[in-house]
Amino acid sequence: MDHTNHVRLSPAELTADTLEGATIYGPRDEKIGSVDHLHGSQVVIDVGGFLGIGAKPVAVAASELDFMRDEDGDVHAVTNWTKDQLKKMPEHRD
Repeated sequence: MDHTNHVRLSPAELTADTLEGATIYGPRDEKIGSVDHLHGSQVVIDVGGFLGIGAKPVAVAASELDFMRDEDGDVHAVTNWTKDQLKKMPEHRD
């Protein structure tokens, strides 16, 4: 997916209602997870699993993600983290 023409979200749009469920893409444009929820200034990403089953929740700083909207209006994010790097992070617990 070419993200160059996607519209970056403004800080005011970085809300739970907007971000929850957003797909997260890694550095090679592969799907690496999805936003589960926000926890303060962190974004909790479900990594791995299938349809949310068996996924591992990990928390990363919102600044590590570049949130944008595609041509269809769908919100997603791009990060430099790989799926393997996220899987090695400690599991997030609320």
